[in-house]
Amino acid sequence: MISSTAKHKGHDHPTPASAAVVDDIVAQLAHQGYRDTEPRRLVIAAAAAQERPFTAEELCTALPCVGRATVYRGLRLLVETDQVCRVLLEDRELRYQLSHQGHHHHMLCAICGASADLIDCDVEDILRAAADRSGFRMSGHWLEVYGRCGECSD
Repeated sequence: MISSTAKHKGHDHPTPASAAVVDDIVAQLAHQGYRDTEPRRLVIAAAAAQERPFTAEELCTALPCVGRATVYRGLRLLVETDQVCRVLLEDRELRYQLSHQGHHHHMLCAICGASADLIDCDVEDILRAAADRSGFRMSGHWLEVYGRCGECSD
């Protein structure tokens, strides 16, 4: 769910958690040759305003003045450039969240939906060794760990 909105040119738009986060992502995209457009900034700001993993549909709803295809293309670009990562919840619903570093995994609370990054994980080495033993050529992996966060465990 979008945390807050602000008026801009007669429409409601998400207020980014931090304008610096949006500016940083826009700068990283510009460095990779992508233009700085208002619709792209709005998609980035909406993603940055999220406190929990979100769906593409939630962004579409939050951005009524941005076309649906533009929201989906913007999300795809953000995923491809590692600015946003995909999160598969236990209910098998695909969601997204800002990515704070390169490749990583997630620990997801099945009760409240909280997400925590799992960084120091040796699963890559384990998977490569298993693939090597079976003659499999691994091209990537995706791991989500489901359970209960500290607050929901109490």
